[in-house]
Amino acid sequence: MDFTRFKAAVFDLDGTLIRSKGVWSEIDRLFFKKRGMEVPEGYYEAVSTKDFRAAAIYTKDLLRLDDSIESIMQEWHDMAVYEYTHIIDEVDGAADFLRYLSDNGVKLGLATANSAALYEPVLKRLGVLSLFEGFATTEEVGRGKGFPDVYELACKRLGTTSDDTIVFEDLPEGIRGAKIGGFASAACMDELSGSEKAIMLKEADICFENYRELLAK
Repeated sequence: MDFTRFKAAVFDLDGTLIRSKGVWSEIDRLFFKKRGMEVPEGYYEAVSTKDFRAAAIYTKDLLRLDDSIESIMQEWHDMAVYEYTHIIDEVDGAADFLRYLSDNGVKLGLATANSAALYEPVLKRLGVLSLFEGFATTEEVGRGKGFPDVYELACKRLGTTSDDTIVFEDLPEGIRGAKIGGFASAACMDELSGSEKAIMLKEADICFENYRELLAK
């Protein structure tokens, strides 16, 4: 696929540009361990496309916690900020691919469930924050990645439409939300399980393991 034919590319962050799945799994493990519990089966998949508040509400309701929504969010936030600022690495070749698109006139947008307090430091550390022209979060639109809202908001801020924009995602729900909105879709399978990869191969317009693969083409 010739990605330079698009006017814009909108990227998810976690699992798509950066290898953060293990970080969030560890935060989940520590959060539940503190409360004498194991992480419930399917929990990560359930919260991965939600914004912080929606995930906190889900977690509080699921476990019937006495903790407030705000305290749950703050606990996660404090653990995550350090990791995003200092530790989390890119999916192989991601920064170079972003520079390639930008150098060829493709506008870059970010559509994420994370706040600026998390996405800004990691993108800055990777040297690509200044390449992005439009940012959108699921918290702003009030719905998760299974809907096109967050991608549409990113497009609005880039001055493009779904007809000339491609969405990069790493979860089937994100690909489905993008397709509902009429976007072309590209699936990063760097951190996916075999079953998730099988779904992506059926549903995304293009699938890839890492960005070196795309640059080589």
